[in-house]
Amino acid sequence: MSNFKIPIIPSTSQRSIRFPNDLIEDVENAIEGKQTTFTAFVVAATRHAVDELRDTKDINN
Repeated sequence: MSNFKIPIIPSTSQRSIRFPNDLIEDVENAIEGKQTTFTAFVVAATRHAVDELRDTKDINN
């Protein structure tokens, strides 16, 4: 059995960004009834996009 590890919350910074209204509606529909937030969805989607770009060598890092 593995040992339980208390999760570490990463440091964050606040950014103001604008989304098209239709995209906001799409995200809200996608997360409706799920235990998540708009922010968590956007962070996960952004991480996914960045990982794909790294895999294709379209960004440095």
